[in-house]
Amino acid sequence: MEFDAVLLPPRRTQRVAEGHWRDRTINGALDACVATCPDKLALTALQVETGTTTRFTYRELARMADRIAVGLSRLGVGRGDIVACQLPNWWQFTLTYLACSRIGAVMNPLMHIFRERELSFMLQHGEAKVVIAPQTFRGFDFEQMITALQPTLPHLKHVVVVGGSGANSFDALLSGPEWEQQPDAQAILTAHRPGPDEVTQLIYTSGTTGEPKGVMHSANTVMANIIPYAERLHLGADDVVLMASPMAHQTGFMYGLIMPILLQASAVLQDVWEPTKAIALINAEKASFTMASTPFLTDLARAVADSGVAVPSLRTFLCAGAPIPGPLVEQARKALGAKIVSAWGMTENGAVTLTRLEDDDERSFNTDGCPLPGVEIKVVDVDGNALPPGEPGKLLLRSCSNFGGYLHRAHLNATDADDWFDTGDLARIDERGYLRITGRSKDVIIRGGENIPVVEVESLLYRHPAIAMAAIVAYPDERLGERACAVVVPKPGQTIDLPGLVQFLKDQKIAVQYIPERLIVRDVMPATPSGKIQKFKLREMLREMLREQAA
Repeated sequence: MEFDAVLLPPRRTQRVAEGHWRDRTINGALDACVATCPDKLALTALQVETGTTTRFTYRELARMADRIAVGLSRLGVGRGDIVACQLPNWWQFTLTYLACSRIGAVMNPLMHIFRERELSFMLQHGEAKVVIAPQTFRGFDFEQMITALQPTLPHLKHVVVVGGSGANSFDALLSGPEWEQQPDAQAILTAHRPGPDEVTQLIYTSGTTGEPKGVMHSANTVMANIIPYAERLHLGADDVVLMASPMAHQTGFMYGLIMPILLQASAVLQDVWEPTKAIALINAEKASFTMASTPFLTDLARAVADSGVAVPSLRTFLCAGAPIPGPLVEQARKALGAKIVSAWGMTENGAVTLTRLEDDDERSFNTDGCPLPGVEIKVVDVDGNALPPGEPGKLLLRSCSNFGGYLHRAHLNATDADDWFDTGDLARIDERGYLRITGRSKDVIIRGGENIPVVEVESLLYRHPAIAMAAIVAYPDERLGERACAVVVPKPGQTIDLPGLVQFLKDQKIAVQYIPERLIVRDVMPATPSGKIQKFKLREMLREMLREQAA
């Protein structure tokens, strides 16, 4: 794969001089763990459905990473090759990334909610050579899905199945044989270790133009975020990090996989979110920190309050993905006894604004935090002029953790000559420098921390034989933040209902989480003179309808 991470080279001299790019890699961090604390518990992974718990010390983690790395090389994976990983929070996810890093391969995390439509584009665009996926997870057959796609993907040479028993199983190909003992193992493991400015991660973000965009990160861009993030949260080697948020999201990948190794701390993975299981896991493993979206905080606080089982080890819950309601902060603080921290970030940058542990609770529900070191933010008007404190406008940021660019889509990088990145969000900054996201200029709905690609879903609705016009708009939800509502105008003589709409979209093989959960049928759409649908009027109409229903 030829990577066009064009945003990285111009930054290097300045960012190194500033001390934000420290030229650290995950290989160096793991090697340091083995040297200083080889027998410390590094990783605990719980599979909720089976009840299986798997543990690794740092010595065992490094050995298994080496084993899988050599196994990948036996499959033809080398420097710059893409290894796609569609796994839940299983130990194999962590080990696959560490193994890729040993041989200079690039990990492409894929959410397990993705189905044929999303996968076919991402695997083709990223030219994945290997895909690692579960045989089954939560009742869905991943092996069958990806195997059926393989003939349409000329670059995809191997489908490796976790939990399988055949010749293509993860155990048979990668983790079972003692590949690290082979005579050529050391040569394989040392010949192509990537440098800090080489692409280490390719992760797709929901596109507002109808296609996902492949975000490229280097070790320097990732570490430039994780190090100040951990420092602001006062995290260190004594911490135990619980990660139930998917590791195929930047949240899980950066702070559940990489950060614990960088800190020489311990990570605990939970693959299926069940708050009662999380309580038991926190107490059993003495978890001190976790990060997730608002629904996780809501569920955990409620479960602790209802059960009466405290979680005394949990000191900090960082909540991101949607604004935290004020009452929830109060409830969670009381139930959990933990500090609730608010944050905002993007796949392209990681978490770039955080409240401080020293801030009062009000800051967590009134703001999205202030910038980390190495991050600048500004709010501008339509002409690009900086706005004064409190004035809402378009949010730009300049960050040491800003991505290297979108794979093969440099024209969409949205980064100007002075390295300011247009976030696509609307915001205001108060007089103390704290950020508050006020809206989005891009057409995306965020459901429980998961971006719904509105344009993509709308384009599918226009293929429905009964639909003449369609629009997707958000409506508020107490737990998930937002849900999606479809507003449609039927073709003359046609009818459409929600079950039929849902089934149609399921037949298109899109992620179930992207499917609208409400339907409004109209005779006409509110539109501009040029024919553009006025979504703000649809949102107002939907809000009014919900108010009437609640009354």
